[in-house]
Amino acid sequence: MARTVVAHPPEVKKIANARVRTDKRAVRDLAKLLSADLIPEVWVPPVPVRELRALISHRTRLVKMSTMTKNRLHSVVHRNNLIPPEGQLFGHKNRAWWQEQDLSPTEHLRVQQGLDTLAHLQSQIKSLNQELARLSNAEPWVSQAVYILQIPGFGLITTMTVLGAIGDISRFPTDKKLVGYSGLYPSVHDSGKTHRHGRITKRGRKELRWALVEAAWAAVRSDEYWKAQFERYKERMHANKAIVAIARRLLVIIWHVLTRREPYRHASDERIAATLMNWSWKLNEERRDGMKTRQFVRYHLMRLGIGEDLTSIERGAYQHRIAPAEEIQALYPGLGPPV
Repeated sequence: MARTVVAHPPEVKKIANARVRTDKRAVRDLAKLLSADLIPEVWVPPVPVRELRALISHRTRLVKMSTMTKNRLHSVVHRNNLIPPEGQLFGHKNRAWWQEQDLSPTEHLRVQQGLDTLAHLQSQIKSLNQELARLSNAEPWVSQAVYILQIPGFGLITTMTVLGAIGDISRFPTDKKLVGYSGLYPSVHDSGKTHRHGRITKRGRKELRWALVEAAWAAVRSDEYWKAQFERYKERMHANKAIVAIARRLLVIIWHVLTRREPYRHASDERIAATLMNWSWKLNEERRDGMKTRQFVRYHLMRLGIGEDLTSIERGAYQHRIAPAEEIQALYPGLGPPV
């Protein structure tokens, strides 16, 4: 029975490097390697993973275009020594301010088109965010997203970016394999008595490294445990290296919670419940499978096997009630943490 093998091009090049290369020679060399079982294969992601990666990539391009448009509009402000108004410079309320400025007709046209472009891009990004929110509560992602969202620093976008980049967590037998895949491990030079660590390898998916570094910065700003870890690292290394070390540790935690299907141990049940509530607010009732927010929070707490004694969450001056477990069990008999 025939099968298709997708090879790793750089690794094949190392094995079958030759000064003379033609199509016939290349085919012959590949056939020899295949017969000797020496073709380094790559993992072929299934359709859901490919579609999520394409969606994340498309969103990244739109965000870059939005940033470029904002930078061009900022340059108009700087070039003409304008005093920007209060609030969001590119918000709808400040459109009149742009029109009132003493600019040339050409400059006004560029500003108008820049604002129109920015509004269009922001609308598209919003639609993409809504689609990512929908996917986060649908299989195959919901059973994994709930474990990553509980970790400090991870929001909906970074969580879905990480899940798309990792794909199937079972293809990484150890956390070190996953960290190596991300390119966050420092390169090593080891020869004789010389052992030296260099920069991170950056071999792997770029969006995975971006998401982890973003999550690391968010974690050290919002969580006391990770803030303390960051300060400890900064005593012996630069802040940028320290944040990479935090990102690496977060990825190790991701491997453990996804592989073992267990809750994050450094956060209280109340904090995890608040994270689940924020997640539910990004979904309408239809995308929550008909559940109310209080039911959605209890459902995922039960999936995680925590928060049995929680009845409400305090957010500022408000108390948000959580549905009792009996109410969820009536909707989903036999629900409990996954084995």
